[in-house]
Amino acid sequence: MSKPVSYTPPDLADPIAGTVARRLVFYIPGYDPEARSRYRLLFVRELGLRTKRFGEAKREIGRASLSADGLVQSWTVKAHPQTQGAETRYEVLLWDDIVLRDAARSKFASAGLLLAGTGHALLAGKLFTFYRLNWKYGNVILYPFVLLLLLGMVAALVAMSVHAHLGTGYAHSLGLPAWLSIPAGILAGLAMIKACERLLDRAYFWQLLNDWIFNWQHGQGWRRDYERRLDAFAEHVLARLAAPDIIGGVPDEVMIVGHSSGALTAVEVAARLLARTSDLGEDVPNLSLLTLGSGLPLVALQPRATRLRAEIARLVTSRRIVWTDYAAPQDWMNFPGFNPVHDLDLKLGAADRIANPVLRSPRFRDIIEPATYARVRFRPFRMHFQFLMANDLRGDYDFFDLTLGHQRLRDRVSEPAEDGRTTAHAGRGLNPPARLAQETP
Repeated sequence: MSKPVSYTPPDLADPIAGTVARRLVFYIPGYDPEARSRYRLLFVRELGLRTKRFGEAKREIGRASLSADGLVQSWTVKAHPQTQGAETRYEVLLWDDIVLRDAARSKFASAGLLLAGTGHALLAGKLFTFYRLNWKYGNVILYPFVLLLLLGMVAALVAMSVHAHLGTGYAHSLGLPAWLSIPAGILAGLAMIKACERLLDRAYFWQLLNDWIFNWQHGQGWRRDYERRLDAFAEHVLARLAAPDIIGGVPDEVMIVGHSSGALTAVEVAARLLARTSDLGEDVPNLSLLTLGSGLPLVALQPRATRLRAEIARLVTSRRIVWTDYAAPQDWMNFPGFNPVHDLDLKLGAADRIANPVLRSPRFRDIIEPATYARVRFRPFRMHFQFLMANDLRGDYDFFDLTLGHQRLRDRVSEPAEDGRTTAHAGRGLNPPARLAQETP
C-alpha cells in the first residue's frame, strides 16, 4: 500500500476572513549557483506561458532590483480586476554566493568530502533511511559517489597504461625510469578527468556532489557561513514587516516560499522569525510557509541536527503560522509522504497541539499533458522544477495561484477549489476535497 502523501494536522490554524489584496512573498531558491539570474527569468517566462494557456489577462511585472548587499532580488506583480489576484511584492533571498564558494573549492577536497560524507551516512545507517523514504532520492545521493569511483578507476587504468608504455611494462615500451613514467601516468589520468569536465557539468555531477556535501556538513553543524546567512534573511524579513508600506499598504498575507534545498532554508528562517518575536503572526497579517519539493530529511535526520529538529518542533506546534509542504511521488529529489510529526524525533509531549504541516501532493500527472509527461518523467531536474512552472492543465496545485492569487495558503489547501478546477477535471483523478485527513497518490 502506498504511503499517504497528504495529511491535515488536527489543530490547523483557524481561517482568516476575507481575501488577499496585497501579498509579500519571500522566495528562497535551492542549492543553485545561478540563482540570481535563473529565478527571475523562470518566473517571467512561466507566468507568461500560464497566461497564454489559460487565456487570462496579462499581469504587469515590475523591473527587478538588487539590494545593496546583493542578498535580495525584488520585483512587483501588479493586480487588476481581470486577474482577480493580489498585488504582490516578490523578493528572492539569495545564497548562491555560498554555493559558488563551494564550487570553487579544490576538486580533490570535494572528492574527499564526498567520500567522507557518504561513508558517514552509510555507517550511521542514514543512507538506508533515505532509500526507504524515497529510493529515487537515494539514487540521486549515490550518483556522484558511484560516478566518482568509476572516474577514479578509469583514471587509474589510464595512468597504469601510460606508465607501462613509457616504462618497462611492455617489450616495446620506451624504457623510461619510474620517476618519469609514474608521474606521466598520473598526469594522463588527471588529464582524462579534466577532458570530461564539460560532460560532468552537463550531468550535474559537481552540483549534486557539492549539494550532498553541503547537506552533510550542515547536519554536522559545520556551516557557519550558512548560519550567518539564515540570520541575515530573518533580519531582512523582520525589517520588511516593520515597513509594510513597500507594497502600498499592509499585506494581507506574508508568505515564505522555499524550493528544493531552499525549502529547508525557508523552514529555518520561519523558525527564527517565530523565535525572535512573540507577536509575529498575531499582530501582523497571516504568516504562511510554503515548501516545495523539499529535501529536509537529508539534514533533519542526521543525529547531530538537534537545533534543526527543535526549530521544526516549534513550527509544528505553532498556530501563528500555516505551513504547507508539497511533495510529488514523480519527483526524484523530494520525499513524498515524509511527515516531520511522525518521522522525526521532535520530543513532542502528549499535550502539544499539532498545527503543522499540511501535506499535499501537486499531482503532476494531472497538471502536465500526457505527451509532455512522457518526455520529462525520467528527467529528474526537469520534473523537480515543475513545482515552479506553469501547468499544462488547471489543477489544485498551481504555483502562480498560490503566490499571486486571492486565496490565503491556509484556505487554498484546506478547502475544495472555488473556481471549478477540481470539477473540471474530476475524471482525471485530481485530489478529493483537501479536508480529508489522508490520501494516497
